[in-house]
Amino acid sequence: MKRACIRIVVYVVWCVVLTSSTSHAQDAAPARDRYLLLDSRIIARVENATLAVGTVTKHPANPLFGEDRPWEKRFDNLYGNVIYDRDEHLYKLWYNPIVVDYSAKGMTREERDAKKYVPPPGRQTAICYATSKDGLHWDKPELGMAEYDGSTANNIIERGPHGNGVFKDEHETDPARRYKMISQGIRTRYSADGIHWSPAARINDIGKIPGDTHNNCFWDPRSGKYIGITRTRGPLGREVTRIESNDFVTWTNTGVIMRGETKELQPYAMPVFMHAGVYIGLVAIHEQPPVDLVWTELAWSPDTITWHRIQPGTPLIPRSQKVLDYDYGCVYACANPVFLDDEIRLYYGASDYLHFGWRVGSLCLATLRPDGFAGYTPTDPANPAVITTTPIPNPGQSLRLTADVSKGGSINVTVLDADNKVIATAAPVDHTVTDGVLQFDKPVTSATIRLRFEVTKGKVYSFGWKGE
Repeated sequence: MKRACIRIVVYVVWCVVLTSSTSHAQDAAPARDRYLLLDSRIIARVENATLAVGTVTKHPANPLFGEDRPWEKRFDNLYGNVIYDRDEHLYKLWYNPIVVDYSAKGMTREERDAKKYVPPPGRQTAICYATSKDGLHWDKPELGMAEYDGSTANNIIERGPHGNGVFKDEHETDPARRYKMISQGIRTRYSADGIHWSPAARINDIGKIPGDTHNNCFWDPRSGKYIGITRTRGPLGREVTRIESNDFVTWTNTGVIMRGETKELQPYAMPVFMHAGVYIGLVAIHEQPPVDLVWTELAWSPDTITWHRIQPGTPLIPRSQKVLDYDYGCVYACANPVFLDDEIRLYYGASDYLHFGWRVGSLCLATLRPDGFAGYTPTDPANPAVITTTPIPNPGQSLRLTADVSKGGSINVTVLDADNKVIATAAPVDHTVTDGVLQFDKPVTSATIRLRFEVTKGKVYSFGWKGE
């Protein structure tokens, strides 16, 4: 795969379906250089338009690696945390295997179904570390830090921690606290290098939060706080809850932010991150036994508190439909995507069979086109979709569009004033574009504008401005 310049993702999601109108229709949206059309705050009106999740491509090299070390008995959900370290030009992964357990490797489906999986006494997890130069081929270095079977020649950072969320804090000024971790408990830790960690500190005064999931946290530049996303339980089972802190030491529990719609479909884990002015969540949905399968859906938030699902029941990263395929059973998105110039990399932990059963796990990769999390497409393909924005500040630079266009399709973009009168019309876009510059018949000089998109045989994801 072509290597591209890499932009680091900020670490950074479900309650209602996006509506066709918004209460902000008379107020200009906050100025920024890129807008995702999944953000309902900028949508004033839609006609014959459906907001649909993007289409991922699973990498042909999948699985990238599996349970190939003696201490990797079960990956289960993997709980992977991926970053591209710009300083070291290196992909880094922290993951959470079970090191004291029974392995399902080599078992047939009949053998798995015949004998119920029961965890062994003394079952134990660990946090492990891997690196990659290209994000595809991974090394598991011998760290010499933790003993397994009488040897420290392994990539185990520490045995015991579970549900670990790890990130590199670019906001931090103290080098000794550059890397941060949050784990089941809820406990926090610091590190200078992401390998050698401070003792775990338990967070007090946030109530009873088991955090028995893939916990994750990030520095949020918008609120000026650390945001933690973890899990509690309620009447419908698993619930996602939110905590926040000014200093990563003293925390406040701000309450539940996501509940399942039914007891049968429960949110399991939710890595979240910021992109183009919104927060995006990769939500693992666990369909309870006897189905006992997990897939990843999409949601977004304007503030990390109120969340909106996009196409509930439709996966962003779907499971395979082939029994015992590497990701037939479970798909858990890693925290967090890596953004390249030509694609978005969504790493995920996969397993080949039932969540509570005998299963074999792996690290896998799915990719999206740039800004391709979700976009508007015609509901009735025989007619164009029409999407009109709220007022948008116009910085006076070239307006650019990101969209897919099928053969025989087109996207027409019209600039309107506050009274919906036409200011300018762009030449039709008849091919797929990423940040494609629109050519208008008249100069667009108004300080505030609306945009109208007419989509035929296509899908529109985002628009924005860039200087020449």
